Amino acid sequence: MNLKAITTKTAIIILIAVIIVAVVAAAFVFWKQGGGQQPSEAKAKIIVIGVTDKVTDLDPSNAYDFFTWEVLNNVMEGLVKYKPGTLDIEPGLAESWSVSDDGKTWTFKLRDGLKFSDGTPLTAQDVKRSIDRVMKINGDPAWLVTSFVESVDAPDDKTVVFHLKQPTSFFLALVATPPYFPVNPKYAPDKIDSDQTAGGAGPFKITEFKRDEVLVLEPNPYYYGEKPKSDKVIIKFYRDASSLRLALENGEIDIAWRTLRPTDIEQFKGKSGFKVVEVPGSFIRYICLNTRIDPTKNKLVRQALAAAVDRKDIIDTVLRGAGEPLYSLVPNGMWSHKDVFKDKYGDANLDLAKQLLSKAGFSGENKLKIELWFTPTHYGDTEADIAQVLKEQWEATGMIEVTIKSAEWGTYVDYIRNGQLAVYLLGWYPDYLDPDDYLTPFLHSQANSWSGTGYANETVDNLLTQAQSITDQDQRASLYGQVQDILGEDVPYIPLFQGKLYIVARGDVNGIVPNPTMLLLYSTIYKG
Repeated sequence: MNLKAITTKTAIIILIAVIIVAVVAAAFVFWKQGGGQQPSEAKAKIIVIGVTDKVTDLDPSNAYDFFTWEVLNNVMEGLVKYKPGTLDIEPGLAESWSVSDDGKTWTFKLRDGLKFSDGTPLTAQDVKRSIDRVMKINGDPAWLVTSFVESVDAPDDKTVVFHLKQPTSFFLALVATPPYFPVNPKYAPDKIDSDQTAGGAGPFKITEFKRDEVLVLEPNPYYYGEKPKSDKVIIKFYRDASSLRLALENGEIDIAWRTLRPTDIEQFKGKSGFKVVEVPGSFIRYICLNTRIDPTKNKLVRQALAAAVDRKDIIDTVLRGAGEPLYSLVPNGMWSHKDVFKDKYGDANLDLAKQLLSKAGFSGENKLKIELWFTPTHYGDTEADIAQVLKEQWEATGMIEVTIKSAEWGTYVDYIRNGQLAVYLLGWYPDYLDPDDYLTPFLHSQANSWSGTGYANETVDNLLTQAQSITDQDQRASLYGQVQDILGEDVPYIPLFQGKLYIVARGDVNGIVPNPTMLLLYSTIYKG
């Protein structure tokens, strides 16, 4: 036997074995790290969304801004919800419901086996606890409950009963809003829990949250409904529209959503590899005027500011045509809308503005001095430009001196809640699509504390309350018309324009279903 030959053969065999093991190991590492066909499929299950917005309170007892409501609608759910892409109400956590003959008692039956996203059972008592909690904390959106609900009962684990103060034709739409969502028992029982990530019983759960940096969502394993089409949704927060645009172009994010500049939208419409989706809905912008502090507590001052505004100038100069003039808080095209500000003040009516300012005691030598506030990212990078155009329009009277100031969204909201600002810009995305949602939250003294205007008018309160209890649309429209006439006279707000929102995504992103409520639902979105 040739020992040398055997040794050589053995060495060759060992060498071949080592090579095979190395190749297999390298292939495995390549697979784990995202190479090859299978990892490509795995990568397609992650969606990254970029926003310039901010989260306020991850607590439906106090959250009352568009983006935070969007997050809550993805990690929580109510007894009913909107069918994606429509305004049709469909069952949510409740499988059925009924209403009494007098319209004041609504009874909901929960689905079997409901659980929160951590596996804690969800019963009717949790719904009652959450509603009572909202009413007790009485935060910004509490009016959506307290203005309508007298009390809520849970006679058994599957039954929730609402006793209303008066019949409300749009009550189901109210129940679909975050203040009615059941929250995990981990939420503080009697105070706002702003950074609580326990969520509720929606299609997603929060797995990571670094304020103003990143929010990570993964499917809720206990959700009763269809599983989300992506295994993970990562939301990244950007400083401004420029950084958001670059992130999309560089492949850092898959979707840019609230808010790119109008010029960015135009460019992406013609750029290969991207898609632009227009979001239906009624998004309005307006100026708030504090009725309790100088100088805007003087109605003549508020009227003068309204008269000097040129809406078309703002739309053409800043928005590049992406909007339409608005002369009421009720959007164009919605039943009961009246062009009250156009009829009373027109556009850029400097002569009328000067007359009103003179009556208020101001002149070219004794100018009205105001501070105009805006927030730089919440509504996109156009805010500074809108503020500058308004300054120029008001100063064109020769009797107004404007100082522009700004604050980041969280600070801005605090200033507003505390009634510290006199003149400031805000926007409104609908809670529910009904004229009531564009009037009651702004003008009813028991519902408008969030706005910081301090506006209160007993006649308006009575008209709005009366309209809520009537089912006949013509009668309701008549009452809302009277309210809008008073709005045009008292001017706690100056409507500016009705805007458009756009979602810009990379070409391989599918399943984006725009909703009339304008909130983006993440569960249908996927790559491929």
